[in-house]
Amino acid sequence: MHVTPAFKSSPHCAPSPNGSFVATLFPSKIQIRSVQSLETVSEVLLPPDVTGPASTLQWSPTSSRLLVALADQVHVFSALDDGFRATIRLPASGTSKPTLVQFGASDTEVCVCFQFGRTFTVFNLVSSKSVEISNPKFHHASSAPRGFAFRPGSRHLALMTRATGKDVVSIHHPVTRDVERSWHPDTIDAQGLVWTPDGRWLVIWESASQGRKVLFYTPDGHLFKVWSGPSGFLADEKDYDLGAGVKFCQSSPDARRIAIGDHTCNVYILDAGAVTEASRLRHPSVISPKDTIQIWQEQIGPGPSGPSTHAFVRAKQTVSAPTFQPSGSGTELEVGCASAAFDSSSSLLATKLEEAPSTIWIWDLVSSELRAVLIFHASISDFSWHPDMRELLMIRCEGDSYSGLLFVWDPLWEGPRTLDFGSHMPDSKIGGKTQSSWVTWPGQPAVLFFGNTRHYMIATPARSEETPAPWQDFQIGDRSLGKRKIESPSPRQGGGTDGLFPLNDELSCVDDTFSFKK
Repeated sequence: MHVTPAFKSSPHCAPSPNGSFVATLFPSKIQIRSVQSLETVSEVLLPPDVTGPASTLQWSPTSSRLLVALADQVHVFSALDDGFRATIRLPASGTSKPTLVQFGASDTEVCVCFQFGRTFTVFNLVSSKSVEISNPKFHHASSAPRGFAFRPGSRHLALMTRATGKDVVSIHHPVTRDVERSWHPDTIDAQGLVWTPDGRWLVIWESASQGRKVLFYTPDGHLFKVWSGPSGFLADEKDYDLGAGVKFCQSSPDARRIAIGDHTCNVYILDAGAVTEASRLRHPSVISPKDTIQIWQEQIGPGPSGPSTHAFVRAKQTVSAPTFQPSGSGTELEVGCASAAFDSSSSLLATKLEEAPSTIWIWDLVSSELRAVLIFHASISDFSWHPDMRELLMIRCEGDSYSGLLFVWDPLWEGPRTLDFGSHMPDSKIGGKTQSSWVTWPGQPAVLFFGNTRHYMIATPARSEETPAPWQDFQIGDRSLGKRKIESPSPRQGGGTDGLFPLNDELSCVDDTFSFKK
């Protein structure tokens, strides 16, 4: 692989959505580095009153602004010039701490979710106004993203709240965020909502304890169809309808397919246009090698200088995916499909089972057949397809021996490639929490980001003879960005476009948009 030198990092370091920059938050500044030139192109100095640990560093959707969130304030800066600065003051209360802070549908919106489901607040950085919505159903940092979604194109906000023991879904205006429509979905305990990528459907799924139920609503809130599970049970599935229901819903990038996983070894592919079942993917208990199926098994051996090497061998005999055996008498074995992800072409689907956490299954959706199986020695913590390049998958595994490793798979390669970042770190040490992600670099080859709390690196999975890295072709004369130091004034100073947003302690209710019918 091509890999850059290790650059200084912090607990908050993130590549930009357009793949051109990497931002790192330090105690007194934000440093922005170019992916192409590897030089620092901008430094944003933080206001002097910014103290205490930050909870969030995030790029805006257009990669032009940066958000820094602390316990009692949120700052938004222009990334490459001093054209914009804004400050949001949050209430300093033990019961009003923010659990989630992020940009909204545009660079001019900031969404904040507070502890205990107090409010979901949308701040407008242009008008210096805020809209508060009480009783958001999901308010923890891990679950809050399941409770709201912005419609692609129109930017309408769909939000799930819960009051008097009932779920409520509301649709909010793309600019003012006033309620345009609200209704009670036909659910007992809905677990999330999401827009399809084309904005045609708002999909809501019921709790697994309530059976299989996925509801498809039109953008104006009319129920179009309900998926209540597959039809045509086999003899060994006679008690299927008595089991637990939906675990996740995942839409393909082209919005033509929807994958639904439950507590069985099946994944159901729906035709998103007509909302009908198109195919059923059943994970086999025994996998037989064929010309049309690649089975790659990880082999760990001693390295030439000490550290272990990780290679992959193609299986020539029938194999079974290793199953997880729970430790302890009180631990129950979870079953079913844990997660699934479509590749950028929407033709491949990668899945992972709860009972076989060290195996990735890759399906061809055109033929509805299994195409590849990747078997590791450790449980898989994360996997993701490249956002633009088709059929390129990144995998991470759990455990200290895997903390500096990434695996990248392409169907045209002879097995997954192992990327060892630990050997490139200073003193060859990986310490602290690590993070990795694809960098949406517009050209070839694919680019990866890897770092911990002290250092980060950028790399490509391509080999030296295949294609040069983006930073290798950079010429001094090509530079269009010079290093700028952007100072942020104290909040007491005037100038700029600072917006101060004190929160209103009064809770607002969801408007009754059907009052005209009464």
